[in-house]
Amino acid sequence: MYNEKKKMIFVVQGEGRGHLTQALAMKQMLEKEGHEVVKVLVGKSRTRKIPKFFTRQIDCPIEYFASPNFLPSKDNRKFHLFRSIAYNTMLVPSYMSSINMIRKNILESKADLVVNFYEILCGITYSLFHFGIPEICVGHQYLFLHSDFQMPGKYRVSESLLKFFTRLTCMRATSKLALSMREYDEDAVQNIKVVPPLLRKEVRTTVRHRGDYIMGYILNAGFAKNVMAWHEKHPHTQLHFFWDNREAPEEYKVDDTLTFHRINDVKFLQLMAGCKAYATTAGFESVCEALYMGKPCMMIPVHVEQECNAVDAERELAGVRSSDFDINKLKAFAHEYEDNVEFRMWENRAETCIVATIENICEDYYNNKSTSIWDYRQVCPMLER
Repeated sequence: MYNEKKKMIFVVQGEGRGHLTQALAMKQMLEKEGHEVVKVLVGKSRTRKIPKFFTRQIDCPIEYFASPNFLPSKDNRKFHLFRSIAYNTMLVPSYMSSINMIRKNILESKADLVVNFYEILCGITYSLFHFGIPEICVGHQYLFLHSDFQMPGKYRVSESLLKFFTRLTCMRATSKLALSMREYDEDAVQNIKVVPPLLRKEVRTTVRHRGDYIMGYILNAGFAKNVMAWHEKHPHTQLHFFWDNREAPEEYKVDDTLTFHRINDVKFLQLMAGCKAYATTAGFESVCEALYMGKPCMMIPVHVEQECNAVDAERELAGVRSSDFDINKLKAFAHEYEDNVEFRMWENRAETCIVATIENICEDYYNNKSTSIWDYRQVCPMLER
């Protein structure tokens, strides 16, 4: 039995909502077993604002750094690849400063473990410096590298770029935890261990019921036009949509049956627990939350990663894909939808499975390690500067 308590530092990609809620869930699980998260580093861009729920709930020191991000297209719906490459290339000096900041914080934290939630600059930092402590990379994207996972196959160039980016986030990682809707065997070649999704305890404890409204989540506010266009044709259907619109008020009520909400995680879970169906741009985390709560989903992928998520969710009969926010399609799917009991049983094992996996990785690492981080710093004093 592994009983030694560890100090940990989290490095989190701050894009969207998924990695942030995963970090919150992981912290809850680890601290319950006596481990300590001493600091959280969050990568953010100028185009996104870190939701207040994260800074309020993480309850430990937070430091932010500039991190690469994909820029939206002119209609603020999908991502613009070439524009994003040009933009991020100009910010390389800033990203070099971020790498140095990550390195400095890891060394000063005296942490026993680094947990990286799909942050590319943390992967690059680990490829450049030897810290003498393990790094575990966490994210559903690592399932895309698993030998048994089937990619959609429709966008070969984009899928290859996605895999390349994912590998950059986990260079020289000790292990990778792939969050998945269902079980897979361990991939020893890729060093991937498959675990249930990281859903916070509030998802399991919130009382769910079937209300008379449709709920949705749109990361890029440009999709609001699609939602409002459908709403104009179907004004009697009650709609509640969450969006990442910094210029909007906390609650923007278009009329009696359509309301847009700024991202608020307490309200998000409350409304999801009472909705009759859920529409989303195919983010992994919220699809899993809906699946656990027994809510039928419609997924509108806006890039290749979300396309992979949507294909995977369709395999599990969790939802239906769509090219736009056609709520009629969601309503039709909801009539045939049945609760996925197997997923709920798989997810209920998450805490035991994930904590045990992390503890075993740490135990194996330190049992096989001949030089500690403090010995390494004496051997390589350059890291102190």
